[in-house]
Amino acid sequence: MPYPETAEGFMIKDQKNWQDFEKKEFKLKPFEDRDIDIAIECCGVCGSDVHTITGGWGECPLPICVGHEVIGKAVKVGKDVKTIKVGDRVGVGAQIQADLTCNNCKADQENYCPNSVDTYGAPYSDGTVSQGGFSSHMRAHEYFTFKVPDNIESSVAAPMMCAGLTVYSPLVRLGAGPGKKVAIVGLGGLGHFAVLWAVALGAEVYVLSHSPSKKDDALKMGAKHFIVTNEEKWFEPYAFTFDFILNTADATHKFNMPNYLGTLKVMGRFHCVGLGDEPLPTLMAQDFAGNGSYIGASHIGNRPEMLAMLDLASKQNIKSWIQEIPISAKGCAEAVTRVKDNDVRYRFVLTNYDSEFGDRS
Repeated sequence: MPYPETAEGFMIKDQKNWQDFEKKEFKLKPFEDRDIDIAIECCGVCGSDVHTITGGWGECPLPICVGHEVIGKAVKVGKDVKTIKVGDRVGVGAQIQADLTCNNCKADQENYCPNSVDTYGAPYSDGTVSQGGFSSHMRAHEYFTFKVPDNIESSVAAPMMCAGLTVYSPLVRLGAGPGKKVAIVGLGGLGHFAVLWAVALGAEVYVLSHSPSKKDDALKMGAKHFIVTNEEKWFEPYAFTFDFILNTADATHKFNMPNYLGTLKVMGRFHCVGLGDEPLPTLMAQDFAGNGSYIGASHIGNRPEMLAMLDLASKQNIKSWIQEIPISAKGCAEAVTRVKDNDVRYRFVLTNYDSEFGDRS
């Protein structure tokens, strides 16, 4: 049975064969009064997609359709929807539902709701499993659906829905702005957004990377300094320098953490948004004592932060650095494989959805 009961997407059925995508039909959740149906135009490819399908983050419901950087057109809206109308170009990120009644939700912390539903691989209350944006349609709650500013192209907007928000939220919460020195570890999908946003917010930005070849790109994005972390004693000139470090890398298990912690100002924070497959390195409490530093992490961001981020991108004409791949079984496989191999600058976006799913408008 086709849409509106079901959608069609590129799915994997076995984590051992995570590159084997097949176009399959899947069930959509029952339509409710604040739901919006989206005919998908394009979708960014996130590291989370790779961690999920490869089993790096453990088992997942199978078959699964990943993708949570979705841009498309609203083709149906529930009777209680106030912020979106049919025909609007909209985006959906990594969260698609929350209870919106708990203390966290009431405090604009819905990304930490205990009853949150991820955009793919998570059960709804009726038992339907959410499926992602490598697909023809998505059914999303209004609160997690965002109108895209007219001057941001769809393919440019797509990676902002997850990668963009995931770094924008901690940058703002940790106080990035004029007079602050912010270090970004890693210049990939997350890291390039971290540089773009931190610069736009007025901070002095340092990029810490093991890839000297990315220096020119980092400076073009607005970073003032580029530090190569595989050089011996790279950290010594930067003792007590950074207000905070935003770690976007997912290979933190390989880091000599005291070297990084020592570059923080007193009470500075080493904040992780790159969530790897391996445990963090072993640390002693003494490693934090020299400057009273902290380590932490965060998960995506909230609705006000998403709206503010899109507004910032629109007003300052900030563009994602993307490479487009037409969606197909082959295209999906190429995208996730190259993300796993770090062979992308700096975000893949799957496009040409009409060629696979037809005109759904």
